[in-house]
Amino acid sequence: MKRRPSGRFSVLMVAAVTLLPSSLSAQHSLKDQLLGAWSLVTVIGEGPDGSKVEVFGANPKGIIIFTGEGFFSLFQSNAEVPKIAANDRARATPEEASGVLRASIAYYGTYSVNEGEKTLSVRVDGSTFANLVGGPEQRRIITSITSEELRFTNPRTPAGITLQTVWKRAKAR
Repeated sequence: MKRRPSGRFSVLMVAAVTLLPSSLSAQHSLKDQLLGAWSLVTVIGEGPDGSKVEVFGANPKGIIIFTGEGFFSLFQSNAEVPKIAANDRARATPEEASGVLRASIAYYGTYSVNEGEKTLSVRVDGSTFANLVGGPEQRRIITSITSEELRFTNPRTPAGITLQTVWKRAKAR
């Protein structure tokens, strides 16, 4: 004896199909797309006069990591960060320390996403550039995001320049 689907089953199926597109789009929210690790591709700085410079050189190194709990961590540097001759960072000469500082930055904290404005806001809790710690939220404008590439703009750094940053999805080695 074959059983026919009950009316209740049919109503549930219609409800599930109706809700499916919204649940799929929720899986692809901006925050969901950001999650994970991204490798640095390039950072272009633009001054108020329109001049442009590759902030960390032609082959920068770096990573940014976003967690589902709202934490992030970032490291960016030139391809070659100067070494310390004494092999002890506490014994760096002023010139060595200055070279490391100019060649790299790291910071971490919490982040939030404004889906409607396509912005990412970060609050810095710790940094190699202590001036960023405890300051106001810093806003990044997400100009493009795919499963493999993230692009965002920092409209104004403390130095007064605009940064265009490109990342690619990090792959395990």
